[in-house]
Amino acid sequence: MTKYSILDLVRIRENGNAKISLNNARNLARQAEQWGYTRFWMAEHHNMPGIASAATSVAIGHVAEGTEKIRVGAGGIMLPNHSPLVIAEQFGTLDALFPGRIDLGLGRAPGTDQLTLRALRRHPGSADNFPQDVLELQALLGPVQPDQRIRAVPGANSHVPLWILGSSTFGAAMAGEFGLPYAFASHFAPDYLYTALETYRSRFKPSEQQATPYCMMGINIIVAPSDEEAEFLASTQRMSVTNLLRGDRGLSKPPIADINTYWSIDERVQAQRMLAMSVVGSPDTVREKLEGILTQTRVNELMIVSDIYDHSLRLQSYEYIAQIMQALNEKKQVNEA
Repeated sequence: MTKYSILDLVRIRENGNAKISLNNARNLARQAEQWGYTRFWMAEHHNMPGIASAATSVAIGHVAEGTEKIRVGAGGIMLPNHSPLVIAEQFGTLDALFPGRIDLGLGRAPGTDQLTLRALRRHPGSADNFPQDVLELQALLGPVQPDQRIRAVPGANSHVPLWILGSSTFGAAMAGEFGLPYAFASHFAPDYLYTALETYRSRFKPSEQQATPYCMMGINIIVAPSDEEAEFLASTQRMSVTNLLRGDRGLSKPPIADINTYWSIDERVQAQRMLAMSVVGSPDTVREKLEGILTQTRVNELMIVSDIYDHSLRLQSYEYIAQIMQALNEKKQVNEA
């Protein structure tokens, strides 16, 4: 069985605002738990007018309050931006409010630009301490030790599950050595996907949290009744990536009929490389392509981005995806019987 989950970028649309985007995220999560999705993650990004999840732990609480059973978490928290104690307290508080439903994915990238790093009071070399910070955070979320003077309250003894996120072999090797589940950011940086998965699996050492390797991959999936409609809807994400290449972090744009009128040839090449791990089309098209990807990667779980401008059409896409995943899982069970 391949689990399927959602990464919501909490995009702020043109003619929208942060409140609408956060409420849409909550609404999507409420629907997703009815469709069989395992978890709903949001990510830490700063100084980006088009993304509403900068205060990630607050956004997680908003979504968790509006749902009942789906796991909610960070995919991820950029740990070098924070002290491990603060993150332990934040996610310990979330776990106290929503016990057994909180995930904590950790990345070492800043999630922003150099100027914003200074505003965050982030030391330029803080990413070098990422492995040590993860271990410190893990200890703060674990059992209180004799004579331990610094405690996360709430947080201690919560054992909030940690994930390592990455887009290179560094995070893969680290996740394997620490015995933690690993999520690869192939939805925007797919180049090292297969190398990273192999590195993680070969380096994995069992831990108290994870006895066997557990791999997740990010993937962009957009489903609509026809291939043509899905390609039209996908232009929103393609414009957003093009804008990032231009240094523009603005609002999500409505889809356009011909994306080639928007990007240059060089931008198209760069954007298509970043979005190479994308499946766009009708349910039949997506099911066929997705089955091949799952066979090739052998991942345990998909973390799915369906970046569509219209919220109702985004809901439709995620419902289609759930139906596709259920069909593929049923087929796999029959074949293995």
